[in-house]
This record gives sequence, C-alpha cells and structure tokens, in this order.
Amino acid sequence: MSSATPDDAAPDQRLHPWSWLFVLLMQLRQFLLPLVALVVFGNRGDRDEMWSYLAAVIVIAVLVAISILQYLTYHYRIGRDGISLRSGVVSRNRREIPFARIHNVVVHQNPLHRLFGVAELRLESAGGHRPEAEMRVLKLSQALALEQLVRQRGQALAAPAQASEAAAAPDDEVLLRLRAADVVRIGLLSNRGWVAVVAALGAMFQFFPRGAVSEAIENGGRQAFGYASHLHTAAWVWALLAALAVIGFWLLLRVLSVALALLRYHGFQLSEHERRLTVVSGLLTRLRSSVARRRIQAWTLRESALHRWAGRRQLRIDIAAGVAVENQRRDLRELAPLATPQACDALVQHLLPQLQWPPPRWQPVQQRGWWRLCLGALLWLPLVAAAAVWNGHAWGALALLWLPWSALRAHRQMARMGYYLDDQYVAVRGGWWQRWWRFAELDKLQSLRLSRSPLDRWLGTASVWLDTAGATGSIALCLRYLPEAEARAVHAQLGHALAQRRLHW
Repeated sequence: MSSATPDDAAPDQRLHPWSWLFVLLMQLRQFLLPLVALVVFGNRGDRDEMWSYLAAVIVIAVLVAISILQYLTYHYRIGRDGISLRSGVVSRNRREIPFARIHNVVVHQNPLHRLFGVAELRLESAGGHRPEAEMRVLKLSQALALEQLVRQRGQALAAPAQASEAAAAPDDEVLLRLRAADVVRIGLLSNRGWVAVVAALGAMFQFFPRGAVSEAIENGGRQAFGYASHLHTAAWVWALLAALAVIGFWLLLRVLSVALALLRYHGFQLSEHERRLTVVSGLLTRLRSSVARRRIQAWTLRESALHRWAGRRQLRIDIAAGVAVENQRRDLRELAPLATPQACDALVQHLLPQLQWPPPRWQPVQQRGWWRLCLGALLWLPLVAAAAVWNGHAWGALALLWLPWSALRAHRQMARMGYYLDDQYVAVRGGWWQRWWRFAELDKLQSLRLSRSPLDRWLGTASVWLDTAGATGSIALCLRYLPEAEARAVHAQLGHALAQRRLHW
C-alpha cells in the first residue's frame, strides 16, 4: 500500500494472493448443505457411490476455479479523488467510488484473517443495500493504510470550516474505552443469552430428524414424571426444585449473555481523529469501523430498568450508509454500549458542541387520552379471558390481572412523553419501564409529516413524524399526541426550517 499514491496515474493493484482462498471458503459455506445432501443422499439406493463423490469434487473444483478467476480479474486503483474498481469474469464491471461519498469504512478480521495477517475491507455509502466495495482480502497493513487514506482524502474534500477544525483537533483522541468489568456488566444487564438458546434449539430442529427432538422431550418428560410420582415428595419440595430450576436457567442465560458480550465488545474503544470516529472491538473477530462525524444523522439514548438500577445508559447513532448484509453487525451504531448517564451526555456535548444537551426543559404531552396506549389490551384481554372461561378453563380469568399493570404502564408512559425544539435540533423522549431519548439536528431532517388517525380526530390531537437518512431501529423520531393546533404550529416551524436549511448527510 505504501507504493500506491493518490494519483490518477497510479498503477492497478490486486488483492492479497490468498484472497481466492477466503472467497472459496465463503462460497463453500453457502454450498455446504447441498454438498452434504449430495454425498449423503446420493449414496442411497442402487447407485454407485463413486458418482456422488465425483459430483461433489466437480462442484468444489468449479468453485475453486471461480475463486481464482475472481482474484485474477479484480483490480483496484487509488486515484486523486476516489477509488476505481474493475472486476468480472464474463461481464466486466468498473466502479468509481469518490472519497467524499464513502460514509463508513469497516475493517473486518475473523480468526482465520488474523492467522494469515489479512483483513476484509468494506466501503459503504449512503442509501445502498450493499457495500460499495468489498475487498476480500488485503494485508492488514494495506487495509489500515487504505482506511487512513479514505480519512485524509474525504476530509480534504469536506467543507473548509470542517477541515480547519480538524486541523486543530488532536490525533487519535480516545473518547471511550470499556474495561473487562464493563463488558461483563453489559452481559449481566442484557438478555443476549436468549440468542444462543434460540440458535441452539433451531440447530437441533434443523440437523436432527423431524419429530426426533419433540419425541425425545416428550419421552424424557414422561419418564421424569413417572419416576417422580413414586417418590411421594411433599409439595414444598417440588416448589423448591422448580424455583431452583428457574434460578439455574436464569444463571445459564446470564453466563451465555456475558460470553456473547465478551465476544463482541472485548477491547471496545471509541476514538476520534480529524473529525472522524473509529470503533474497534471484538475478541475472536476484530471489527474496526470508522465514519465521519458529519455523517451521523440521529442519536438515541436508551436505558432499561436494570440499566437505571446499575446507573448505566446506552448511546446509539444512525448513519447515512447501507443496511447490514448477511447479518453483519455494525459496531459503529453503538458509540457507547454501556456508560454512565454523565459520560453519555458528555460524549454528546463533545461531538455536538453547538447543541444544548440535555434540553433545559421538555415540553410535556397532555395526559388526556393516556388510555390509548393500552387500548389493545383493554379490547382483546377480556375477550381471551371470556373465551377461556366459556370453554371450562377458569384459570383464563387470570389474564385480567394484566389490565391494571397495562393501565399503569400506559399512564406513566404518557407522563414521560415530551419533546424539545429550538433552532438547532429537535428531540423526543418516551418510555417508562424502558426509557429512551432520540434527537437529530435540523440540518439532517429529510422530510416531515403531520398524521391524524380517527382516534386523533376524536381526541383533537395529531402527531408530527420526522425522517432522517439511515433511520433504523424501533424508535421513531416522532412528536406524538400533540394538540392539533400545537402540532400544526410545530409542523409549520419545522417546515420553514427545512426549507431554509441545506441538507447535510
């Protein structure tokens, strides 16, 4: 990479000589189940076993040839203003990627990459469903040098004001670093263990014969209950055993959650260099992702009841880049996976010094109509309970016990709802048991919409929906349940601001 200079006359370069091997492994992973099925089921009957093995060898040979051809025909060149890619065996493709259009740079290293000293580089831009370029694979030094080049060239093409601010900024300023205890705390406060449990159950049903898992569970349960019926144990003993089983399962979930948190967040570090943020994390698979600060579109703070008990909070961002491909994670979506509320607020104030965060005063939402948040439970729970009792299941009436909790939660959620709006940004907050705050600069808003449902028209309310590039997640940037006159005034104020401001994304 050192021989490559950002000049239009720079020579074409190739990927690492072992890149075809990593492409082959990726293709074999996709064809693994068909190949296993071909070998296993192709040997049944009166057929010669050699044909199934020969067919599998031919398929593998074809995949090897395709991988080598992809390596031989993939070239990239670093120009003055961007990167040029040429690829294709039969259909030749050429792609020009300007540095100014690259929003996110991801350097990915799994254990095999680390063994060979290589890395996969992904260049992502706004609005795409796939990365603009996926370089499998480069030497680690080449990948890091190319990431640094994208930083420098992208910054040089940015606004002069931003470039002048970046020139005065310190190099590689560490904004947040998670210790091992913090990563363990992430696992203890999350429910990531359910991911492993569900994945294990799915694998069992996938790889074992149909009905074998359910039959084994049924037979095991029948034998256990049959053995227990001969013990004549007191009821309190069974209650104690059941409680111990629940506690044991809960501890198992905590252990799995901690293990998954260590795999993902080990060595987490958020740093800043020339107005560009970089996150590095991962135990086995190391992921290095960077994005320019100006690409951040929206901000979200979240905390659960456990987070509040531990005095912690989470800070996430939305960036104007393509969606994840093949469930690839985006570490840069989380600027602070877990930090104190003061640390999260300080991080926001550092990255957005022009904003006043937290807001000095939240504009509350009227409490009238709080019951609309639990309207679903009020409608279907009595029907479910009545149907259960009608069919002879008296315990079905216990479902009605959920109604007081649902009403309390709806009332408290409406009490916490609020918004803040000034000349720089708009913010909303909500939730009670699970609390959240979401905000965006007015320069990042793409569109707004005034919405009124039939229930809104009856109650005289309206909601203002806002949209930013790269908006993700379950929390929308929406000012809900405002009085109609207030909603129309907010809509007009935001519409005037959007018309006067230039979109920055």
